[in-house]
Amino acid sequence: MKKILIFCAAAAFATTIYAGEFKEITIKELKADIAAKKVTLLDANGSETYTEGHIPGAIDFTASKEKLASVLPKDKNALVVAYCGGPKCKAYEAAAKAAEKLGYTNIKHLTAGISGWKDAGEKTETAKKS
Repeated sequence: MKKILIFCAAAAFATTIYAGEFKEITIKELKADIAAKKVTLLDANGSETYTEGHIPGAIDFTASKEKLASVLPKDKNALVVAYCGGPKCKAYEAAAKAAEKLGYTNIKHLTAGISGWKDAGEKTETAKKS
């Protein structure tokens, strides 16, 4: 019995580590927040990919990281959602951690990423190359 409890505790700990330090948000939840104008999106896919297609209204994290404080909301409790390519991509972490370092407390991760967004049939927008 003791071994089972230790195994369960270890499994729970490993799951917590794997899940990451930022809460996940679903496409459905994100769409509701976008419609309510309650979210700032950080696209961490790199400027070239951002230019080719991103979630409408998202900020190109790569191009904006030096001036991130000026493009994020003044309210540090505002919802900030970072995303990258998809479930196995970890590039979002740089954007999420940069927002966290600036004092933001409500940071989430769109695990589906841009690939999941497109697979769900959601619209994207393109940007001019700089």
